[in-house]
Amino acid sequence: MPVVEVTDAARDRIRDLLEKDGKLATHGLRLKVVGGGCSGLRYELAFDDRVGDADTTLTAGDVRVIVDEKSALYLVGTTLDFVDTLQESGFKMRNPNAKSTCGCGESFGA
Repeated sequence: MPVVEVTDAARDRIRDLLEKDGKLATHGLRLKVVGGGCSGLRYELAFDDRVGDADTTLTAGDVRVIVDEKSALYLVGTTLDFVDTLQESGFKMRNPNAKSTCGCGESFGA
């Protein structure tokens, strides 16, 4: 089972953002779990050009997603999606390891 599955919509949005900044060839999206938020843990997304020895790198087409070893424990089986509707727009995580989530969807408990 992959650590994170990236939907086509998420891959396309990541590619668009990296191309806009001229970083598609050099950077990937780092997906990290950090302490905080109303449920205890929250997701952090940032572009990064460094890959550590303990990092897992996933590829979705020409896009890289980088996950550190600690975060991978919380993310195994997670689907990273991107939605853009009248009601919401942004990256969404479907994490089977989340035992609880906050109302805004920004944090989770494991």
